[in-house]
Amino acid sequence: LPLSTSRMMLANYLGRKGRKTCLKGVIVFSAGWDVFECTASLEKPLDRFLFNSYLTSCLQASVHRPVLEKCYDIDHVMKAKTIREFDERFTSIMFGYPTNDDYYRDASPVHKLKSVQVPMLCLNAADDVFSPSHAIPVEAVKQNPHLALLITCHGGHIGFLEGLWPRQSTYMDRVFKQFAKAVIEQGGRLKDLSR
Repeated sequence: LPLSTSRMMLANYLGRKGRKTCLKGVIVFSAGWDVFECTASLEKPLDRFLFNSYLTSCLQASVHRPVLEKCYDIDHVMKAKTIREFDERFTSIMFGYPTNDDYYRDASPVHKLKSVQVPMLCLNAADDVFSPSHAIPVEAVKQNPHLALLITCHGGHIGFLEGLWPRQSTYMDRVFKQFAKAVIEQGGRLKDLSR
């Protein structure tokens, strides 16, 4: 799903389910919290050149013309130059949203964080072009004791490499292992991450 990556979908799921989930704890790496801000970031000239055009062409390559051309104007979809244009012409329509703004609003986990009821650790990098630092939901996380947020200065989009010649594990690997161990060992006692 364009811009609804698995990380965003997981955060949205937890926000919708509240306590009604079998998950005991979740870690989310490099989520795009506000889809409007994510797409705006990718539309800056350099990022559009480096990422947006390529990702748009990948999305277009995933469209199976023979199956979908009966329902959608595939020629129009294939002329999209950005992810936003692709979403306006295809994704939001395919999922039945009245407008692309409605789709982006619903896909943005930032609006559902207050409802998360299981321990959720979020790791973002301030230099992630896919999730700009000004859109990381610091205040929303502060208001929910089930959430914790780590923001590194560097790490890009799910990079988090360490050392001069990174070959082994990354910072992301270490954070994941520590959080998983805490969830397994602490079980139900790990409810308030704000301590």
